[in-house]
Amino acid sequence: MCKARACGRGSMTVHSGASDLIAECVTIMEYNGSAEDIARCTHTHPTLSEAVGEAARMAWSGQPLNS
Repeated sequence: MCKARACGRGSMTVHSGASDLIAECVTIMEYNGSAEDIARCTHTHPTLSEAVGEAARMAWSGQPLNS
């Protein structure tokens, strides 16, 4: 099992594909982005980063893209 963590605004994951998930969060944090910025980005399906986009959309709008 791989462990990766990006601290600062509450992003953490423990997964074999953690680097794929963390990369997007770290980029947004570096540019002082928000959940809205992540939610408005395109997330291809099926990928792990789609989960980041879905979580950001829930945090931003309160509604999932896929339900």
